[in-house]
Amino acid sequence: MQFTEPPNDISLRVMVLHDRHATGTEWQDACTSLIEMIPKAMPKSILVVDDHAPNREFIREVLDDAAYEISEAHNASEALAYLQSRKTDLVITDVRMPGISGVELLKRLHQHHPNIVVVLVSAFATVDGAVEAIKFGAHDYLIRPIEIDALRSVVQRAFDCHESRMQRSKFSEAAGQRPRFESILGQSKTLLDVLEQAARAARTSSTVLIQGETGTGKELLARGIHSLSARSAKPFVTINCGAIPRDLLESELFGHVKGAFTGAFTDRKGQVESADGGTLFLDEIGEMSPELQVKLLRFLQNAEIQKVGALRSVKVDIRVLAATHRDLATMVREGAFREDLYYRLNVIPLRLPALRDRREDIPELTRSFFKRSCAKHACGTLRLGNGVLERFLVYQWPGNIRELENIVERIVVLTCGSEVGIADLPDFLRPAPNPVEAIRLDLPPSGICFGGLEKEILLRALQQSNWNQSMAARLLGMSRKTFVYRVQKHALRRDAVSHSARSSVEHANAYD
Repeated sequence: MQFTEPPNDISLRVMVLHDRHATGTEWQDACTSLIEMIPKAMPKSILVVDDHAPNREFIREVLDDAAYEISEAHNASEALAYLQSRKTDLVITDVRMPGISGVELLKRLHQHHPNIVVVLVSAFATVDGAVEAIKFGAHDYLIRPIEIDALRSVVQRAFDCHESRMQRSKFSEAAGQRPRFESILGQSKTLLDVLEQAARAARTSSTVLIQGETGTGKELLARGIHSLSARSAKPFVTINCGAIPRDLLESELFGHVKGAFTGAFTDRKGQVESADGGTLFLDEIGEMSPELQVKLLRFLQNAEIQKVGALRSVKVDIRVLAATHRDLATMVREGAFREDLYYRLNVIPLRLPALRDRREDIPELTRSFFKRSCAKHACGTLRLGNGVLERFLVYQWPGNIRELENIVERIVVLTCGSEVGIADLPDFLRPAPNPVEAIRLDLPPSGICFGGLEKEILLRALQQSNWNQSMAARLLGMSRKTFVYRVQKHALRRDAVSHSARSSVEHANAYD
């Protein structure tokens, strides 16, 4: 059976064949035609930019042309010309190239091709270089010699990031705006993934449990969910379960009637009843006492409350959002939190990332807080000096966004001049003094072997840290990537060093 004008819908063609009681040959011909109609998935595309051919060939061989469509450019100008007529998903570029550098290429791509993900590669890695790359929008920063597994892992994460960007772009074109979380700043994939889930959850009345470290913006997310929901015109009521004394929390939540306890001179409406028709946000739910957990569970199950001292229950229509910085699953295992209540709350779980896990958002957050603080304290002429943002990028921010906002305000208030410099930063944000300056090193007339000295220092750091490379890197004041590169350069391995030490001991014992 031949189809001169096959229907576009595959399922329709199958129905036609079925109605006609097609023969086996007809089915075979039809299936072949249908397979040809199925759109083939386009391979992910990569543009490798490097002035050294061996570097490009290495990346091509590792990533395998069968999995990716790989193109090459000898320099940044050639890459920009290529992108005028073709599209690519990922650009892997060297930093040091004749003419336009990799960082300058990154800036131009970020401006003219915002959906392209960029990974920088360099054999001359520094902390400042990596920080600058992240500041200008690089997805990652690889150091030569490149480890095969590291390259593959970075590329996979880069494509995940590209897919997320494309989805956000399509959403913006369709909806005309980002989901209404105006108070939450940032464009990192980890954050936007949470916001997309929250936007979907907002369209329902399901209970949401927001988890995350202190200062990550859990209440802002809860308010955003409420504003996107059908209850947005109704009350949004917040109650901090950790800020109210336990013996008053039940009355605060459910209210009380006159004479329920000493001092209850009138009937009082609780926060739950005040939120009727809207949203109740229970912050720090992990601080709630076991006794009150039982009553909250009953409220969630039956959608009704009983005031303290009352004889009858009252029906309420409320959407509940809860938040905590504690690990409720662990608390359940330890018997500190009711398992049945946990499952009632954990219908839609959302976890906000820590600020250290979304460092690419730090410049935007810092500038926003800086602008807001300058307006608040009438410091309109104050500006951030060179190198200041870089110091914010290397700090771990254990207090997350709240700590960042408070530190920025402190800097604005205490800075005397018209520009914030490194000297105006708190001590923990300033660069650590170079420890080499405090070491007296007298070189012998015959000189020394610097490579041997470097190897000895690396080895001592490894031994002192029990071969924990991250700890050893901190002892020497360098990044882990730089430390690993130098360890590989000197071929330092724990088993080889241990064997060498045992051989030396055995050789010495032979002459005793």
